[in-house]
Amino acid sequence: MSKDYYKILGVNPNASEEEVKKAYRHLAHKYHPDKASGDEKKFKEINEAYQVLSDKNKRAQYDRFGQIFEGGEPFGFSPGRPFGFSQGGQGTDFDFNFGFDTPFFDENFSNLNDFFEAFFEGLGVKKKRRTYQRGSDIELNLNISLEEAFFGKKKEVTLETFISCQSCNGLGFDEKSGLDTCSTCDGQGEIKESQNTFFGKFVQVKPCPKCFGAGQIPRKICSICSGTGKVKSKKRLMVDIRPGIIEGQFIKISGGGEAGLRGAPAGDVYLRINILPHPFFKRLKDDIYLTHKINIIDLLLGKEITVENIDKEKIAIKIPPGYNFKEALIIPSKGMSHFSGSSRGNLIINLDLEIPKKLSPEAKKLLEEIKKEFEK
Repeated sequence: MSKDYYKILGVNPNASEEEVKKAYRHLAHKYHPDKASGDEKKFKEINEAYQVLSDKNKRAQYDRFGQIFEGGEPFGFSPGRPFGFSQGGQGTDFDFNFGFDTPFFDENFSNLNDFFEAFFEGLGVKKKRRTYQRGSDIELNLNISLEEAFFGKKKEVTLETFISCQSCNGLGFDEKSGLDTCSTCDGQGEIKESQNTFFGKFVQVKPCPKCFGAGQIPRKICSICSGTGKVKSKKRLMVDIRPGIIEGQFIKISGGGEAGLRGAPAGDVYLRINILPHPFFKRLKDDIYLTHKINIIDLLLGKEITVENIDKEKIAIKIPPGYNFKEALIIPSKGMSHFSGSSRGNLIINLDLEIPKKLSPEAKKLLEEIKKEFEK
């Protein structure tokens, strides 16, 4: 039965590339074998689905034919079409019969690269030995203040992850003790397995499970990391926060993630920016909003007010005659720094009328006189 990759990732068939990527990251973090909630089988299934749905050509092919290498033929493939080649003898003689009128070739011929790679490996054509598994990527939330988002800042981030073992320099074994040739793969780092495809039965080459593709077995495993080349520890990273960074934006630190297996490259760190609420200012895109209290006398007299901006600059503002409280005062180019340039957004000030809770008899008398003046 064909696998439903969309169901595996929990997305609908119309999901965007970003939605597919987001669903994959969430599930990969949840089911990673190194975690308590990990599930190696589920993790491999999630990766398989993502490899197809994240590639435009493979996804188009999957949407049209379903999962190709399942049950000997692709979904929607009809036996007897001109396309195909038959297997003969001991798997050494093949009858090539490419019928290019077959719909399969209407998609993208380059999608067959993986198949032909496995095919030629089955004929004894050797390829470069595979390296060890790269370290996992790490995604974290990074809380910053609005001031840090405005000015930018270099900030230290501490995380707990697997780092390269210092005892064996990340190799996983004692280099001086040497290595022996792996008896399972005879030093090739690979083993051959049979696989049924819609072309017939072919040999597939996979990394050796005993030596993990290295072709050699260490004589003395590192006792500190138990042969993995990595140990769990705290890791400190410096991150450069650029002025004008926005909420939800990611900063990538290449090689800052989990150490790879036996000296393989480390994964990356993705820091999701979370800007903490400010007691006075609010941000909307590149504009900054500020509410400023003003008493009714200063308003009526049209007095000048002074506000302190996010960058501590003192800005003097004269209230225009006939000011309407429903309208905000806009100070151009005094807002947030643009992330991709040197210009700035606007500072938008909303005035809040401050009314005294108690009035003395003298104040009430004066207000009555002002009222009469307005009524003339």
